[in-house]
Amino acid sequence: MAQDLGERPWYGDWPRGVPKMIDFPQISLSDLLRETAASYPEDKAIVFLDSVMSYRELDDAVDAFATGLAKLGLTKGDVLALILPNSPQFVIAFYAAQRIGVAVTAINPTYKALEIKHQLNDSGAQALVVLDAVFDEAGRILAETGVKHLIGTNVADCLKISGLKKWLGKKLGKIPTGPLPANALSFTDLLATTPDPPIVEVDPVNDVAALQYTGGTTGTPKGAMLTSYGLVSNALSGKAWIGEDFPRDAGWVGVLPLFHVFAMTCCMNIAIATGGFMLLFPKPPEDMNEWAKEMEKWGKGTQLCMAGVAVLFNKINNTPGLEKYDLSGLTRCLSGAGPLPRDVQLTFEEKFGALVVEGYGLSESSPVVTANPFILPEGAERVMGSIGLPFPNTDLKIMDMETGETQMGFGPEEVGELCVKGPQVMKGYLNRDEETASTLRDGWLYTGDIAYMNERGWTFIMDRAKDLVKHKGYSVFPKEVEDYMFSHPDILEVAVIGLPHDKVGEVLKAFVVLQPESVGQVDEQAIIDWCAENMTHYKVPSLVEFREELPKTMVGKVLRRVLKEEEAAKAAES
Repeated sequence: MAQDLGERPWYGDWPRGVPKMIDFPQISLSDLLRETAASYPEDKAIVFLDSVMSYRELDDAVDAFATGLAKLGLTKGDVLALILPNSPQFVIAFYAAQRIGVAVTAINPTYKALEIKHQLNDSGAQALVVLDAVFDEAGRILAETGVKHLIGTNVADCLKISGLKKWLGKKLGKIPTGPLPANALSFTDLLATTPDPPIVEVDPVNDVAALQYTGGTTGTPKGAMLTSYGLVSNALSGKAWIGEDFPRDAGWVGVLPLFHVFAMTCCMNIAIATGGFMLLFPKPPEDMNEWAKEMEKWGKGTQLCMAGVAVLFNKINNTPGLEKYDLSGLTRCLSGAGPLPRDVQLTFEEKFGALVVEGYGLSESSPVVTANPFILPEGAERVMGSIGLPFPNTDLKIMDMETGETQMGFGPEEVGELCVKGPQVMKGYLNRDEETASTLRDGWLYTGDIAYMNERGWTFIMDRAKDLVKHKGYSVFPKEVEDYMFSHPDILEVAVIGLPHDKVGEVLKAFVVLQPESVGQVDEQAIIDWCAENMTHYKVPSLVEFREELPKTMVGKVLRRVLKEEEAAKAAES
């Protein structure tokens, strides 16, 4: 039975109070900030290391910085690169660029020289704003790029503390710092520019607002061209999805890095779209007690929503003593950037009382495509393990894996490639016509994810197409095996990959991080035996390797690619 997109089966379980279609305004991100600042000038916009910036202060800072950028010669269509942690500087620079029609490309501050060089050159960035403490890697290759203007900042530049305290903090090593070249411009100097930004006509639908580079899991990273219309519509969809009972001036927790489009939309842009505030952490807290203290402090008298990943929720679950904090302000969490194991989800909800829903998105879609409802319609039940229902104005379909031309029906047997159409979908990849043509077809974004849809329109991701394992003719989805293994009481984290094998095609290997109390108490064979008892024969890993940690992105997504590369290198040596 083929899907009938005219009927949109997901409407049957549509979340209460959320419009199915929204007439999104065709405004720029700069206009979005301008409107919110005019409506709520004295409300909190940013909370960072206990310093608060109001919307009036943020909008004024954006005007000043935009003026400074324009005086440097940046004009519409140019590109500004950011190598910054979560901070007011990130928000100011990002929105200042939008104000003068300049696109932003945000670079992971942990990148090494060659990775930075690729993104700067591929994007054609003319200017770079960088944190002094992480400048070293960029400094190695800056002369080999087209960057004309280097703007340096310190993490404390926008803190409302005295100059003496900043100086002492740097001197004592409490405020990280680092050397910058003599020709570097000062972020604070640009902020001191008399605000007079040029009036620039921005086309929200066609002009590029952000060049979001994919993680490079399928080769050299490519720049997804995202527009203001796509980013604004995604933030406004999130505003609708959160529910009418969520306070307008609530807080959006920025534990994940803003350079990743997940936090860029689900913390920074959605805070501005709602008139709430973003609670920014300069980096994911190593000690979750520090996270809990901030949640308790800033959640008083309002509510908080946190975008997170399974690894983060799992870490919080496994941190003893957090019950001593009042975390009642944290009421909603959105999990993305990878599957959310049921055990992790339910444990977090039981311990902390916050509702956790799984969503799905990708860099090419600004990023959110689907989410589980926060408020279900009357009589409907939660659907565990699903990525949920499409956002407003968003359509999904499942297409056959071989040709991508035949639409699949409903049910677990009707597996194919997940395809997306909606206002949040990118324009294409920068200077990559061939990849754009294969990824965008007739307005549909072909995601590369294997999925199926049930009769009520709930979608289930099976795995990435490239991660599918063929064992003795069976198709094995590593994610499914990982989900089962997550329920083992001794396992804290797990990643599964396929390895080439002469006789059976591929065998499964599981990389396991044990619970601290289980280290030395359980061996690899015991894990394999447990899998054999709990899974059908072709899903049981042949090999298990214990690790102290798994390779992850800064967002917390496990990098199966790195594990595969390590195994390939070992095989080449033997």
